[in-house]
Amino acid sequence: MGETKVDSQAGVIDQAGPQGFVYYDLRARVRSHDISLLFPDWQREERVMVFSPHDDDAVLGAGYAILAASSNGAEVYVCVFCDGWAGYSDPDGARTIVARRRRETIAAYESLGIPKDHIVRLEYPDLSLSSWLGWRLPGGAEGAAAKLLPKMRELRPTRLLIPNGYREHVDHEAAFRMGVHHGPQVGGAILAEYGSSERIRSYLQYSVGGDFSPEDALACEASACLRANRAIAAPVEVEKLILGAIGEFGSQSQVIARNLEAREVNRVRGNRALEVYLTVDPRPPLRYAPYHDLVKRIS
Repeated sequence: MGETKVDSQAGVIDQAGPQGFVYYDLRARVRSHDISLLFPDWQREERVMVFSPHDDDAVLGAGYAILAASSNGAEVYVCVFCDGWAGYSDPDGARTIVARRRRETIAAYESLGIPKDHIVRLEYPDLSLSSWLGWRLPGGAEGAAAKLLPKMRELRPTRLLIPNGYREHVDHEAAFRMGVHHGPQVGGAILAEYGSSERIRSYLQYSVGGDFSPEDALACEASACLRANRAIAAPVEVEKLILGAIGEFGSQSQVIARNLEAREVNRVRGNRALEVYLTVDPRPPLRYAPYHDLVKRIS
């Protein structure tokens, strides 16, 4: 493996192999230097959006994917759902935590090559995102969909990364649900006054620390102990770059201490660092062919 060069302003990683990344389909046991193994049918002009329930989640769970997409020519957007008001470890910081985290967010993602204007903030209160599911809420208030759908049609993402929706955090579960329910509506023929967009081509779940649901693995008759089905292997320098970005969230040092301890144990082995994901089909079709075959055998 040749020398790795990291340009933190452009988010580009160059090496003897393309960008230094190796992509894996863990179920098919296939590896490739082509990002299409992670994002099928990757095109020249891609726009990747990462749903980040809290400002630090996207870099904690999908940092490698962000760099991989950027280094393969994509525009990357980070959509932060919650305002961060609960993320203080010292009572004296309660009044300034939201403003401080906004500054930290800009610094963290700019270090990965994502400009300030590619950070979308929805500003829902921490620990409460599930209360904002939907468009029209009881009492007449507008839910998150009323902000999210118009913004996504404006930005026209082609790929969507969403947080793990399985037992990780109540806000993560809500953001996951918004991804799988509203993502397909971005390219749908509804609410025409909010513009139109092509459909989102593929969806990936990322994990901030918790394991994924076993549902997909069981449905595919794969091991429920190995639930992720995609991965990126990267040079150790990539992990160092991500840790630098995470370090910009100084206000969260105590909050995410366990995540970082687990990361140190899990992410790196030898000269290779890993990040794993689970593909998502937000609207899996009901296929009738197996039922026709079954009915024929019964008849």
